[in-house]
Amino acid sequence: MTAGADKGYDTAEFVAECRHLGVTPHVARNTGRRGGSALDARTTRHPGYAVSQRKRKRIEECFGWLKDVALLCKLRHRGLPKVGWIFTFAAAAYKLVGMRNLRQLSPQIA
Repeated sequence: MTAGADKGYDTAEFVAECRHLGVTPHVARNTGRRGGSALDARTTRHPGYAVSQRKRKRIEECFGWLKDVALLCKLRHRGLPKVGWIFTFAAAAYKLVGMRNLRQLSPQIA
């Protein structure tokens, strides 16, 4: 079992707790902070870590699109039902745009 996260979770406490729970932390390395990254070669040497980082980037692109294009960075509605509906609608629009782009790449698909 793995847990993917951004650079903010590259702390000794988070990595230690993940390992205590039997979870491999696949967090992005924060090499710019003092003391370096909390991850060592036990995690980063495996090919699965690189795959996890590529997949994480694709998910971040989706949320970036939702915030910029679908205007989810600042919602006008309050309450879990309304916000949930808006998120579902925006995610469906994201999938439709992706499908349109795939169709443009390969027009022979009917």
